[in-house]
Amino acid sequence: MKIVIPGGSGHLGTLLGRAFYPQHEVVVLSRHRALRPWRTVAWDGVNLGDWAGEIDGADVVINLAGRNVNCRYTAANRREIIDSRVQSTRVVGEAISSVRNPPHVWLQASTATLYPHTSDAPNDETTCITDAGLPDAWKFSIEVGRQWELAIDEAKTPRTRKVKLRSAVVMTPDAGTPFAIFLGLVRFGLGGKAGDGRQFVSWVHHEDFVRAIAFLIDQRFISGVVNIAAPNPLPNAEFMKAIREAWGIPFGIGAGRHLLEVAAFLLRTEPELLLKNRRSISGVLAKNGFRFQHPNWPEAARELCDEWRALHGRAHVAAGAEPTW
Repeated sequence: MKIVIPGGSGHLGTLLGRAFYPQHEVVVLSRHRALRPWRTVAWDGVNLGDWAGEIDGADVVINLAGRNVNCRYTAANRREIIDSRVQSTRVVGEAISSVRNPPHVWLQASTATLYPHTSDAPNDETTCITDAGLPDAWKFSIEVGRQWELAIDEAKTPRTRKVKLRSAVVMTPDAGTPFAIFLGLVRFGLGGKAGDGRQFVSWVHHEDFVRAIAFLIDQRFISGVVNIAAPNPLPNAEFMKAIREAWGIPFGIGAGRHLLEVAAFLLRTEPELLLKNRRSISGVLAKNGFRFQHPNWPEAARELCDEWRALHGRAHVAAGAEPTW
């Protein structure tokens, strides 16, 4: 296959590139050049250009473009977060509709933060979206998701199947990723619960994320919204405890809600990223026979810690330093 990944220079695009290359031809569309074994083609995420020729004859498009949400939701950042998602989705739709041989499937990144802030029951693809009773900053995340998905809904691509990927947090041992950040807190004794610790965390192991993407490419009758999330989300307190136990650290200092709000302000990010309930599961994948190889967080956390040691231990040894674990 030929797989084109707009916005594929981040950790998810790199994850998919590693998984599909060299068995398949992988082309990443990016604003920045990157040293990768697959090809990188320049685009601006806004305007049609020569890059659209990569989509002509491609089998799969996986659009991951969008500004990082790990920031303060200032007016300027809000505008950039929405524009980067909506404009890139629109122009990908324009490219697909304009080429002679459009791809068979368009997998479009979306967000599981669309689901209600509740821990009463898991949210599958049939859950109604509501922002009732949420703080304004949290309502913004839902508005981002709504506009993002509206952009792909409005794209006129009758010969291309469209799938909206509402993915949970993808856990990988790579530097700078969410798991690496959680593990960093644990290693420095700060891996306690966030807030009251009762808010749920949805997650998916990186191997299952890749397997789910491959599954959705192959299953030609699946379209619309698909959650990609391990079947057993768990409260934040249990989530952090599992990482501590996997790393072999018996304690972790937690942070109350007010302290988290102060820390988020100082770190130029939003407390929503830790405090909002995320309890999504995938009804669509389960109904169509997909089975997660990493369904439970304690086991997944142990494997990710082992991967982190292997990956970063090699880096330290190569640099002439002793491993730090």
